[in-house]
Amino acid sequence: MKGVSLLALMQSLEVRLSFSRPRTSNDNPFIESFFRTLKYSPKYPLRFESITQAREWMADFVHWYNTEHRHSALDYVTPSQRRSGVAEEIYAKRNRVMEQARDRNPLIWGKRNAKLWGAPETVLLNPEKD
Repeated sequence: MKGVSLLALMQSLEVRLSFSRPRTSNDNPFIESFFRTLKYSPKYPLRFESITQAREWMADFVHWYNTEHRHSALDYVTPSQRRSGVAEEIYAKRNRVMEQARDRNPLIWGKRNAKLWGAPETVLLNPEKD
């Protein structure tokens, strides 16, 4: 490593430079959120035995993240359900169940409205609080 500068090494490995600000973790909050989910995954290994194992683990993780992991910002559906349009059916079913529960037990609900499930128009990480 002494014979090659870090910049030259990165260029030879075709690693593109990030122009984010130093010591600023929120320049890309979406990737930061993804990385936190990755790090805190129960199956996350602390070390990989080989680059092949790392690639296989990452491919499995990305598949799980997109097809099985329910995202709170998407009202607890998976990204693949949201992209395919299945989420609308899921939200409608949840809303019917909530209304039925409220109709069956009006005393428990009181004057509160049932939660309306639905896809948000935009997804924000760490939105400003009023």
